[in-house]
Amino acid sequence: MSQKPQQANTSDVIKVRYEKLDALREAGRDPFVITTSDRDTLTETIKNNFEEYENKDVCVAGRLLSKRGKGKVSFMDLHDRSGKIQIFAKFDDLGEEEYGFLKKWDIGDIVEVKGFVFKTQMGEISVHAKEVRLLSKSLKPLPEKYHGLTNTDLRYRQRYVDLIMNPEVKDTFVKRSKIISSIRRYLDSQGFMEVETPMLVSNAGGASARPFETHFNALDEDLKLRISLELYLKRLIVGGLEKVYEIGRVFRNEGVDTRHNPEFTLMELYQAYTDYNGMMDLTENLYRHVAQEVLGTTKITYNGVEMDLGKPFERITMLDAVKKYSGVDFNEIHSDEEAKAVAKEKGVEFEDRHKKGDILNLFFEEFAEEHMIQPTFVMDHPIEISPLTKKKPDNPEYVERFEFFMNGWEMANAYSELNDPIDQRERFKAQEEQLAQGDEEANTTDEDFLNALEIGMPPTGGIGFGIDRMTMLLTDSAAIRDVLLFPTMKTLEK
Repeated sequence: MSQKPQQANTSDVIKVRYEKLDALREAGRDPFVITTSDRDTLTETIKNNFEEYENKDVCVAGRLLSKRGKGKVSFMDLHDRSGKIQIFAKFDDLGEEEYGFLKKWDIGDIVEVKGFVFKTQMGEISVHAKEVRLLSKSLKPLPEKYHGLTNTDLRYRQRYVDLIMNPEVKDTFVKRSKIISSIRRYLDSQGFMEVETPMLVSNAGGASARPFETHFNALDEDLKLRISLELYLKRLIVGGLEKVYEIGRVFRNEGVDTRHNPEFTLMELYQAYTDYNGMMDLTENLYRHVAQEVLGTTKITYNGVEMDLGKPFERITMLDAVKKYSGVDFNEIHSDEEAKAVAKEKGVEFEDRHKKGDILNLFFEEFAEEHMIQPTFVMDHPIEISPLTKKKPDNPEYVERFEFFMNGWEMANAYSELNDPIDQRERFKAQEEQLAQGDEEANTTDEDFLNALEIGMPPTGGIGFGIDRMTMLLTDSAAIRDVLLFPTMKTLEK
């Protein structure tokens, strides 16, 4: 006998399903001993090529999501990964015993049907069943109106049910897979080499974020989960690989909101013998390529707003963007004190440790960022917030860096990479001072990375793309959790 659920209030529906499983086992028809299926055709293949498949024998398999009919004729909808098809089953074709078992199938059961393809009088392409087999018994009922639930928390926790009940959710993740594949195809065609670098690191650098920490028992050593891919990929540029990229998970011990999850997918690439201008060209070409290949157009709509990837992307310096949207010209501000004074005047909150460049960035976030709707490169950031970036030769208070914006969101971050080990050590030193002053997101000195720079790194351009935000835009998804199969959720108390 199968073991029943132990809950005191087990529903009658679940109880009946367990009793059906017991009956199947007693009849020697335990579905859970079946190891494979004879499926040879997907449902959408049949529907898209009916003339080729008409009257042809096929074997389909998938989940049963509807049943109708009565007496000696049954209609069912079978869903597989490609779509759905109607199953037509008759008592006269299957015989009393087989038809009797079929009538006891439940919504959610996974079944196999062998038969021939035909079109009903109503014009619906169907499979006329000649043989049927139950492959797996669903012991809990699916929600009747899952899409109407307001409890999105449950949808994220039980993504497997969400995928079954909501075809648009599955479509989002199919597109996500195509987006990543398209990125790889484009970069591979440009001569980039895909690599893998460590997730467990002794020094989590390359970005401003708090890391997760853990302990490696075998070496009795504290380690961190990476917050970026940058420093190891640059080591590979030093090693002569010249054009490298990695698509992988990174981990940041930060809050959760519609655009942030503590683990997310980042793509970083580095190319020797170019700079941030080369990265801008690559970004434009890559985004156009992916949109055209995955969506069939370079015009995308997010939350009702159209953005055109086909036009040249706008380029504006951070100084000019702040001046345009706040009215403050930081070219006329010559000290940290002046910057703090104008911040107080404009109601921009800052910390005592902040310098002029930090406050310029705060002004950008406060006044300008939300206006960056169409594809826009915001260039030439202050040195204070860019510890791994080359200075502008004609203005060393600023660096050769850009952030790529769409829909008011930062979509990518790119540099002309700092390859001067002496300058890099000074930048790390400044970061250590910020750390001592309470900035938990500041970098710490990475001696091995400095050693690599001392070996010698060529002029290099680098960029990091947020894959999840890119997927949100290209699938018109409201929150990052909608494009993560299993987003981070607080554990429910038992």
